[in-house]
Amino acid sequence: MMSDIVLRTKNVTKKYGNFKALDNVSISIEQGRIYGLIGQNGAGKTTLMRAVAGLTFPTSGEIELFKTSSQNGLEDRRKLMGTMIEDPAIIGHLSAEDNLKAQCLLKGVKDKAIIDEVLELVGLHHTGKKKAKDFSLGMKQRLGIAITLLNNPKILMLDEPINGLDPKGVVEIRNLLKDLCHNRGITILLSSHNLSELFQTVTDFIIINHGHVIKTISRDELERHIYKRLVIDSNDNSKVIEVLNNELQTKKYSVQDNNVIHLYDYINDKERVSKALIDHDVIVTTFMTKEDTLEEYYLKLIHGERGLDE
Repeated sequence: MMSDIVLRTKNVTKKYGNFKALDNVSISIEQGRIYGLIGQNGAGKTTLMRAVAGLTFPTSGEIELFKTSSQNGLEDRRKLMGTMIEDPAIIGHLSAEDNLKAQCLLKGVKDKAIIDEVLELVGLHHTGKKKAKDFSLGMKQRLGIAITLLNNPKILMLDEPINGLDPKGVVEIRNLLKDLCHNRGITILLSSHNLSELFQTVTDFIIINHGHVIKTISRDELERHIYKRLVIDSNDNSKVIEVLNNELQTKKYSVQDNNVIHLYDYINDKERVSKALIDHDVIVTTFMTKEDTLEEYYLKLIHGERGLDE
């Protein structure tokens, strides 16, 4: 059974003069999942988030939030959103707790118990009177996320939440986002340039290029598209090719620029390949399984290479 659609855009276009920052963008976001918005600088990621958050207005198209698309309805439903687009709204000379108190006043949040709850949730409950300007970048990002949680949102939109973080900070934010989604049921849409980290965090990918959404794909589907192969090098790669052609009866291989062979066949029967090479006196120096990274898949996709939708 499919989850409820909590956010949908239908042919959303945003023009600045003759330039289209967004061009007929249509996406659907399901409840309780983490979506990664992938694209190069200027692809339209931040513009899309700003349009959904009501910080800019589409030139044409429709935004639907919790099954409502009227202007008044959207304004009301956006109260169920938490957004951190570009830099977190942090006041440097205040502590984490005082930052949240100030944000409660701005947001009209009357239940101050939420402050202790979100400080605990993001791991900042022990920072005391330490000023936010003295926080590490990871702590500042977590404080920014804490601000987005003050209104108990159903959806979070986070623009580059791990940008510039050290490995420890990246892991902290990843674990936090997973916890918010899996244990609190919050739907998350985030953008990032760190594709390998996104692969470990999100359940779905939305790939955008030059204002167009060119692919939406779940992580499970993506794993089926990522090419696995055997990487083979030896003392005589011409003989390896003879064995592949004649003994193993396969043409599913390629010879790379460094003369190393990539075999896309027999992935689950490596022993047969190894035995055939040994039987033909080939001395193998490299024999390992490799698979494409998300970065490689993304680059192939935006350059229009064939085979990705097969």
